[in-house]
Amino acid sequence: MNSILDQITDWLKTMLVTGIMDNLSGMFDSVNTQVGDIATQVGTTPADFSPGVFAMIRNVSESVIIPIAGMILTFIACYELIQLIIDHNNLANFETWIFFKWIFKTFVAVMLITNTFDIIMAVFDVAQHVVNESAGIISGSTAVNADQLAAMQDTLEAMDLGPLIGVYLQSTVIGITMYALSVLIFVIVYGRMVEIYLMTSLAPIPFSTFSNREQSMIGQNYLRSLCDLGFQGFLIIICVGIYALLIQSITISDDIIASICGN
Repeated sequence: MNSILDQITDWLKTMLVTGIMDNLSGMFDSVNTQVGDIATQVGTTPADFSPGVFAMIRNVSESVIIPIAGMILTFIACYELIQLIIDHNNLANFETWIFFKWIFKTFVAVMLITNTFDIIMAVFDVAQHVVNESAGIISGSTAVNADQLAAMQDTLEAMDLGPLIGVYLQSTVIGITMYALSVLIFVIVYGRMVEIYLMTSLAPIPFSTFSNREQSMIGQNYLRSLCDLGFQGFLIIICVGIYALLIQSITISDDIIASICGN
């Protein structure tokens, strides 16, 4: 009877050890793949990330949004001219330079709308340069090599059935967590680029408000948000660099889960 129980126990231990080793061997592969691609993804400009999507966004913006921005600019320019006249006591103190000022401000506003995409690309070119310069900080890997796996297997085979069940459950949970982390990285990186495309498509409208002091805050806030999105890639690089350095190496001990979670 004892021999049958021993055989069942050995069979269960073998199954658990095999399952644990399968969990541990590929635990960090998906995260490592995402981490390795981050520098390339966040360092790519919107035009290079997906040329087809960017061309579509630019075409829609130029054919649909720019005419709307032109109407808004016309209203703001007329409002600005009225304000200039009122500010000088309804032309009682007439000075011709106010019209030259108005013409110049309107000209600058038209140029901003006309060159909206050039300005946006300039912002992201600067951000891309910063990201590419800092991409070298990602220099760590969480992969478990063959020697470490062999040491883990020897430790597992020496454990009893009860602790093996606990290790198997914990390694499964950690494996699911690492997979969820890789999905989260994918969503953040690609979600950022989708947000950039959405904001880029509406760029001419906030740019049309720069000619008026009161309404220019709309354009200024938009430009700040654009810079935030551009340099968000740099912050992502920093976060990934910290992650890579924290778990650059794994020290194997008798407690397998503590070895994985503690590095």
